[in-house]
Amino acid sequence: MYAPDDRTPRLPIAGALAGVAAVGYALPGLAAVWPGLRGPLGIEDHTATGRGYALTFDDGPHAQGTPAMLEILSAANVRATFFLVGEQVRRNPALAREIVDAGHAIGLHCDRHRNLLRLAPRQVREDIERAHEIIEASTGLSPGLYRPPYGLANASALHLARRRGWRTLLWTQWGRDWEMRATPQSISARVTDGAREGSVLLLHDADDYSAEGSWRRTAAALPRVLETLAERGLADTLP
Repeated sequence: MYAPDDRTPRLPIAGALAGVAAVGYALPGLAAVWPGLRGPLGIEDHTATGRGYALTFDDGPHAQGTPAMLEILSAANVRATFFLVGEQVRRNPALAREIVDAGHAIGLHCDRHRNLLRLAPRQVREDIERAHEIIEASTGLSPGLYRPPYGLANASALHLARRRGWRTLLWTQWGRDWEMRATPQSISARVTDGAREGSVLLLHDADDYSAEGSWRRTAAALPRVLETLAERGLADTLP
């Protein structure tokens, strides 16, 4: 179960952790408020073209949640990006491949879902490398997108992502669907509020690090989310 403080939005944090300068970044749209975050640190929060919307799911694959999302996406003919967790891919390797076979994109989230600001550089590096290895082995693809757990990255993670040529992608809107008090209505309203061309939307297809059963509420909200975006004339795209 997640620690509530780890899911709380926060402002950038500059400091030192185990001798390494660290940056925390979890509030949607901060890259626009602090332009320096986008360039030197390589953090992005919009689609590459600035057009369409990118629907993203974190924390899977999940034995029940991922198939539920894939079924809804297939019915709506919408593509999404799934940021995978290494330890979950080990539990559900066939599901990771199913995501790719269904035409969706994948990204690297982590191997174990931990706050990187609490880890030493070596731990960060090993975590990312383990995740990359299992994701590539299970899907046949090398992910080109990276999103740190909780949207919090330190210098080690950002440096490794840039060295590998990955885009570090956060989000502009989130559904806060991990919360126990979230409802399908609140998830839909939050993730679509302010969504426009270039928006990156964050949902979760798993409950391993969230309130138990939270993926069910996300699945219930997803059709309305897709309908709302279509009504606004927004087209799905990959980040």
